[in-house]
Amino acid sequence: MLIIDFHVHCFENDLAERAVKKLAEASGLVPMSDGTVPGIKKSMKSAGVDKSVVLTIATKPQQTHKINQWAVSVQDENIIAFGTIHPDYGDWENELEWLHSSGIKGIKFHPEYQSFEVDDSRMFPIYEKAAELGLIMIFHAGADLGFSPPYHCMPEQMRNVVRAVTGAKIVAAHMGGYRSWDGVERFLAGERLYLDTSFSLREIDAGQFMRIAEKHGFDRLLFATDSPWGGQREELEGLRKLKLPDDKLEAVLGGNAAKLLGLT
Repeated sequence: MLIIDFHVHCFENDLAERAVKKLAEASGLVPMSDGTVPGIKKSMKSAGVDKSVVLTIATKPQQTHKINQWAVSVQDENIIAFGTIHPDYGDWENELEWLHSSGIKGIKFHPEYQSFEVDDSRMFPIYEKAAELGLIMIFHAGADLGFSPPYHCMPEQMRNVVRAVTGAKIVAAHMGGYRSWDGVERFLAGERLYLDTSFSLREIDAGQFMRIAEKHGFDRLLFATDSPWGGQREELEGLRKLKLPDDKLEAVLGGNAAKLLGLT
Protein backbone atom coordinates (compact mmCIF):
# COMPACT_ATOMS: atom_id res chain seq x y z
CA MET A 1 0.00 0.00 0.00
CA LEU A 2 1.46 3.34 -1.08
CA ILE A 3 1.57 5.91 1.73
CA ILE A 4 2.03 9.60 0.87
CA ASP A 5 2.14 12.32 3.52
CA PHE A 6 0.78 15.33 1.63
CA HIS A 7 1.75 18.00 4.17
CA VAL A 8 5.12 18.28 5.91
CA HIS A 9 7.32 21.29 6.61
CA CYS A 10 11.10 21.32 6.25
CA PHE A 11 13.69 24.06 6.28
CA GLU A 12 17.27 24.43 5.13
CA ASN A 13 19.54 22.56 7.53
CA ASP A 14 21.20 25.69 8.90
CA LEU A 15 17.83 27.41 9.51
CA ALA A 16 15.73 24.51 10.77
CA GLU A 17 16.62 24.57 14.48
CA ARG A 18 15.94 28.30 14.80
CA ALA A 19 12.77 28.18 12.69
CA VAL A 20 11.25 25.22 14.53
CA LYS A 21 12.05 26.75 17.92
CA LYS A 22 10.44 30.07 16.95
CA LEU A 23 7.31 28.38 15.59
CA ALA A 24 7.03 26.15 18.65
CA GLU A 25 7.20 29.15 20.97
CA ALA A 26 4.51 30.99 18.98
CA SER A 27 2.11 28.04 18.83
CA GLY A 28 2.82 26.20 22.08
CA LEU A 29 3.36 22.99 20.13
CA VAL A 30 6.06 20.38 20.72
CA PRO A 31 7.85 19.42 17.49
CA MET A 32 7.93 15.73 16.61
CA SER A 33 10.95 16.00 14.29
CA ASP A 34 13.74 18.48 13.65
CA GLY A 35 12.25 20.14 10.55
CA THR A 36 15.01 19.06 8.16
CA VAL A 37 14.81 16.89 5.05
CA PRO A 38 17.09 14.25 6.65
CA GLY A 39 14.83 14.39 9.70
CA ILE A 40 11.64 13.76 7.71
CA LYS A 41 13.32 10.92 5.83
CA LYS A 42 14.21 9.30 9.15
CA SER A 43 10.59 9.72 10.27
CA MET A 44 9.31 8.27 6.99
CA LYS A 45 11.48 5.19 7.32
CA SER A 46 10.31 4.61 10.90
CA ALA A 47 6.61 5.14 10.10
CA GLY A 48 6.52 3.36 6.73
CA VAL A 49 5.73 6.48 4.69
CA ASP A 50 6.82 6.20 1.05
CA LYS A 51 6.75 9.84 -0.04
CA SER A 52 6.29 13.21 1.63
CA VAL A 53 5.19 16.51 0.12
CA VAL A 54 7.41 19.23 1.58
CA LEU A 55 5.61 22.59 1.79
CA THR A 56 7.44 25.91 1.84
CA ILE A 57 6.26 29.40 2.83
CA ALA A 58 7.80 32.76 1.96
CA THR A 59 6.76 35.08 4.77
CA LYS A 60 8.45 38.04 3.02
CA PRO A 61 8.36 38.81 -0.72
CA GLN A 62 12.14 38.85 -1.07
CA GLN A 63 12.39 35.28 0.27
CA THR A 64 10.36 33.82 -2.58
CA HIS A 65 12.96 32.85 -5.17
CA LYS A 66 15.59 31.65 -2.68
CA ILE A 67 13.11 29.35 -0.98
CA ASN A 68 11.95 28.06 -4.35
CA GLN A 69 15.53 27.30 -5.38
CA TRP A 70 15.90 25.25 -2.22
CA ALA A 71 12.62 23.42 -2.91
CA VAL A 72 13.83 22.44 -6.37
CA SER A 73 17.15 21.24 -4.91
CA VAL A 74 15.69 18.83 -2.33
CA GLN A 75 13.40 16.86 -4.63
CA ASP A 76 14.13 13.16 -5.09
CA GLU A 77 12.22 9.90 -5.37
CA ASN A 78 10.89 10.26 -1.79
CA ILE A 79 10.56 14.04 -1.43
CA ILE A 80 8.10 16.06 -3.52
CA ALA A 81 8.67 19.74 -2.77
CA PHE A 82 6.13 22.49 -3.41
CA GLY A 83 7.11 26.08 -4.09
CA THR A 84 5.90 29.34 -2.61
CA ILE A 85 4.61 32.63 -3.94
CA HIS A 86 4.31 35.63 -1.63
CA PRO A 87 1.35 37.79 -2.73
CA ASP A 88 3.56 40.89 -2.81
CA TYR A 89 6.31 39.31 -4.90
CA GLY A 90 6.33 41.40 -8.07
CA ASP A 91 7.64 38.76 -10.48
CA TRP A 92 5.19 36.04 -9.49
CA GLU A 93 4.19 35.16 -13.06
CA ASN A 94 7.74 34.40 -14.18
CA GLU A 95 8.36 32.61 -10.89
CA LEU A 96 5.41 30.30 -11.48
CA GLU A 97 6.67 29.59 -14.99
CA TRP A 98 10.13 28.80 -13.62
CA LEU A 99 8.76 26.51 -10.92
CA HIS A 100 6.71 24.62 -13.46
CA SER A 101 9.68 24.21 -15.80
CA SER A 102 11.80 23.03 -12.86
CA GLY A 103 9.48 20.12 -12.11
CA ILE A 104 7.66 21.58 -9.11
CA LYS A 105 4.12 20.21 -8.86
CA GLY A 106 2.46 22.73 -6.57
CA ILE A 107 2.41 25.90 -4.47
CA LYS A 108 1.68 26.43 -0.79
CA PHE A 109 -0.20 29.55 0.35
CA HIS A 110 -0.55 30.55 4.00
CA PRO A 111 -3.00 33.46 4.38
CA GLU A 112 -1.97 34.06 8.02
CA TYR A 113 1.81 34.18 7.58
CA GLN A 114 1.46 35.96 4.22
CA SER A 115 -1.25 38.40 5.41
CA PHE A 116 -3.97 38.10 2.78
CA GLU A 117 -7.61 37.11 2.56
CA VAL A 118 -7.82 33.93 0.51
CA ASP A 119 -10.64 35.32 -1.65
CA ASP A 120 -9.11 38.79 -2.12
CA SER A 121 -9.51 39.76 -5.78
CA ARG A 122 -5.79 40.59 -6.09
CA MET A 123 -4.99 36.91 -5.58
CA PHE A 124 -7.07 35.56 -8.44
CA PRO A 125 -4.58 36.32 -11.25
CA ILE A 126 -1.99 34.26 -9.32
CA TYR A 127 -4.46 31.41 -8.80
CA GLU A 128 -5.50 31.46 -12.44
CA LYS A 129 -1.90 31.35 -13.66
CA ALA A 130 -1.11 28.45 -11.35
CA ALA A 131 -4.21 26.63 -12.61
CA GLU A 132 -3.20 27.31 -16.22
CA LEU A 133 0.17 25.66 -15.53
CA GLY A 134 -1.47 22.68 -13.83
CA LEU A 135 0.12 23.49 -10.47
CA ILE A 136 -1.59 22.19 -7.35
CA MET A 137 -2.45 24.92 -4.84
CA ILE A 138 -2.59 23.99 -1.16
CA PHE A 139 -3.87 26.49 1.40
CA HIS A 140 -3.56 26.64 5.14
CA ALA A 141 -7.24 26.73 6.10
CA GLY A 142 -8.96 27.69 9.33
CA ALA A 143 -7.31 28.68 12.60
CA ASP A 144 -3.56 28.81 13.17
CA LEU A 145 -2.28 28.39 16.73
CA GLY A 146 0.35 31.08 16.21
CA PHE A 147 -2.28 33.73 15.38
CA SER A 148 -5.47 35.20 16.77
CA PRO A 149 -8.81 35.50 14.95
CA PRO A 150 -10.16 36.69 12.62
CA TYR A 151 -8.51 34.16 10.29
CA HIS A 152 -8.04 34.71 6.59
CA CYS A 153 -9.05 31.38 5.03
CA MET A 154 -12.39 30.23 6.38
CA PRO A 155 -14.55 27.60 4.66
CA GLU A 156 -16.94 30.03 2.97
CA GLN A 157 -13.99 32.05 1.62
CA MET A 158 -12.33 28.89 0.35
CA ARG A 159 -15.54 27.97 -1.45
CA ASN A 160 -15.45 31.36 -3.20
CA VAL A 161 -12.02 30.52 -4.61
CA VAL A 162 -12.99 27.01 -5.69
CA ARG A 163 -16.03 28.26 -7.55
CA ALA A 164 -14.21 31.16 -9.19
CA VAL A 165 -11.06 29.43 -10.44
CA THR A 166 -12.32 26.72 -12.73
CA GLY A 167 -10.05 23.80 -13.46
CA ALA A 168 -7.77 24.50 -10.52
CA LYS A 169 -6.27 21.72 -8.42
CA ILE A 170 -6.96 22.97 -4.90
CA VAL A 171 -6.24 21.42 -1.50
CA ALA A 172 -7.60 22.91 1.72
CA ALA A 173 -5.40 21.75 4.59
CA HIS A 174 -6.55 20.70 8.06
CA MET A 175 -9.74 19.00 6.80
CA GLY A 176 -10.76 22.20 5.04
CA GLY A 177 -10.51 24.51 8.05
CA TYR A 178 -8.77 23.83 11.35
CA ARG A 179 -11.29 24.07 14.20
CA SER A 180 -13.89 25.31 11.70
CA TRP A 181 -15.26 21.90 10.77
CA ASP A 182 -18.91 22.90 11.13
CA GLY A 183 -18.21 25.45 8.39
CA VAL A 184 -16.44 22.80 6.31
CA GLU A 185 -19.43 20.53 6.63
CA ARG A 186 -21.75 23.35 5.60
CA PHE A 187 -19.77 25.19 2.90
CA LEU A 188 -16.98 22.96 1.54
CA ALA A 189 -17.94 19.31 1.71
CA GLY A 190 -18.90 18.24 -1.80
CA GLU A 191 -17.11 21.14 -3.53
CA ARG A 192 -14.47 20.57 -6.22
CA LEU A 193 -11.33 20.41 -4.08
CA TYR A 194 -9.29 18.08 -1.90
CA LEU A 195 -9.09 18.13 1.89
CA ASP A 196 -6.00 16.96 3.75
CA THR A 197 -6.10 15.45 7.22
CA SER A 198 -3.14 17.38 8.65
CA PHE A 199 -3.25 18.09 12.39
CA SER A 200 -6.99 17.37 12.47
CA LEU A 201 -7.52 13.71 13.36
CA ARG A 202 -6.46 14.37 16.96
CA GLU A 203 -9.23 16.96 17.43
CA ILE A 204 -12.13 16.43 15.05
CA ASP A 205 -14.90 14.22 16.34
CA ALA A 206 -14.82 10.85 14.55
CA GLY A 207 -18.52 11.14 13.70
CA GLN A 208 -18.04 14.56 12.13
CA PHE A 209 -14.98 13.35 10.22
CA MET A 210 -17.05 10.55 8.71
CA ARG A 211 -19.93 12.88 7.84
CA ILE A 212 -17.58 15.26 6.05
CA ALA A 213 -15.74 12.41 4.34
CA GLU A 214 -18.91 10.75 3.10
CA LYS A 215 -20.43 14.03 1.89
CA HIS A 216 -17.19 15.15 0.26
CA GLY A 217 -16.06 11.79 -1.12
CA PHE A 218 -13.22 9.61 0.11
CA ASP A 219 -11.61 10.00 -3.33
CA ARG A 220 -10.83 13.64 -2.45
CA LEU A 221 -9.23 13.13 0.96
CA LEU A 222 -5.45 13.13 1.45
CA PHE A 223 -3.49 11.72 4.37
CA ALA A 224 -1.27 14.43 5.86
CA THR A 225 0.50 15.11 9.15
CA ASP A 226 1.79 18.72 9.31
CA SER A 227 5.15 17.36 10.49
CA PRO A 228 7.03 18.42 12.56
CA TRP A 229 3.84 19.32 14.46
CA GLY A 230 2.26 15.93 13.87
CA GLY A 231 4.17 12.66 14.11
CA GLN A 232 3.87 10.50 11.02
CA ARG A 233 3.55 7.25 12.98
CA GLU A 234 0.99 8.75 15.35
CA GLU A 235 -1.13 10.29 12.57
CA LEU A 236 -1.16 6.99 10.67
CA GLU A 237 -2.38 5.25 13.80
CA GLY A 238 -5.11 7.87 14.21
CA LEU A 239 -6.38 7.35 10.68
CA ARG A 240 -6.34 3.57 10.99
CA LYS A 241 -8.38 3.78 14.21
CA LEU A 242 -11.28 5.07 12.13
CA LYS A 243 -11.61 1.54 10.66
CA LEU A 244 -12.22 2.70 7.09
CA PRO A 245 -12.91 0.00 4.50
CA ASP A 246 -9.68 -1.17 2.87
CA ASP A 247 -10.37 0.49 -0.48
CA LYS A 248 -11.13 3.87 1.12
CA LEU A 249 -8.14 3.63 3.46
CA GLU A 250 -5.83 2.83 0.54
CA ALA A 251 -7.19 5.81 -1.40
CA VAL A 252 -6.77 8.26 1.47
CA LEU A 253 -3.30 7.01 2.45
CA GLY A 254 -1.81 7.40 -0.98
CA GLY A 255 -3.94 6.51 -3.97
CA ASN A 256 -5.67 9.88 -4.19
CA ALA A 257 -2.40 11.75 -3.74
CA ALA A 258 -0.67 9.68 -6.41
CA LYS A 259 -3.38 10.55 -8.93
CA LEU A 260 -3.35 14.24 -7.99
CA LEU A 261 0.45 14.39 -8.24
CA GLY A 262 0.50 12.50 -11.53
CA LEU A 263 2.66 9.68 -10.19
CA THR A 264 2.89 6.42 -12.12
